[in-house]
Amino acid sequence: MSDTALGHARHVVSENPVTGIALGLFVFFVLAAIFGPSLAPYDPLASNTMRALQPPSAQHWFGTDQIGRDIFSRVLVATRLDLGIAAASVALVFAAGGFAGLVSGFFGGWVDLVIGRITDTIMAFPLFVLAMAIVAALGNTVPNIVLATAIINFPLYVRIARAETVQRREAGFVDAARIAGHRDMGVLLSQVAPNIMPIMVVQMSLTMGYAILNAAGLSFIGLGVRAPTPEWGIMVAEGAAFIVSGEWWVALFPGATLMVAVFCFNLLGDGVRDIVDPRRRT
Repeated sequence: MSDTALGHARHVVSENPVTGIALGLFVFFVLAAIFGPSLAPYDPLASNTMRALQPPSAQHWFGTDQIGRDIFSRVLVATRLDLGIAAASVALVFAAGGFAGLVSGFFGGWVDLVIGRITDTIMAFPLFVLAMAIVAALGNTVPNIVLATAIINFPLYVRIARAETVQRREAGFVDAARIAGHRDMGVLLSQVAPNIMPIMVVQMSLTMGYAILNAAGLSFIGLGVRAPTPEWGIMVAEGAAFIVSGEWWVALFPGATLMVAVFCFNLLGDGVRDIVDPRRRT
């Protein structure tokens, strides 16, 4: 990052403290994903029925669940899995959907028609229901959850990349690259793709929150990661049965962590948009 870009980023953060908070939360979640399993005070899978359903205390910050597992340790360890699923699915759809949108917008014709019909077909289904169907058909494994989350986000990335490409395919720098002897694919990858990258990066950040929700939602209804693996959606589903009887902490802390993570990435997306938007530069 150049000094000018770094200075602009600092200016945006100073002008909007919420962006700074989101960035701090993002760093916290990344560190938790990397070091969480090493820092967890208890084994997240170890049960102790003598300590079942204990409220938050100095020994168990988030309390214990119905079989005596430490909820804080489980929430901390689950960060790696939930963020990993979200990051992998977003990276996959960024590569596949972004490239499809580039090709569709740049070449047009039958290529645009075929890709457009594929995206229309996917969008004809309720997206979460489609994700449920994909995971139910292929099996509720982590790779299949990643694939299902990427597929339901595919039309969004295609449409954004296509719209940005259509605006730039007749630009002067594209004509100059053609005159210089570059082939169409070379022009596409070396000239057009870098120019649509900022808006695509913003979309990646915004989609991360939805990807986390999708993975947790699938686990909540029993189609995601299987118990006893620590995962936020599973923990909320397990804790829901104990809210009425007064053991509110079993569902509250995993649910609150999930909410904060989604909130973080939504705010971070707004901040990234301000940073990469040339109109904000002074």
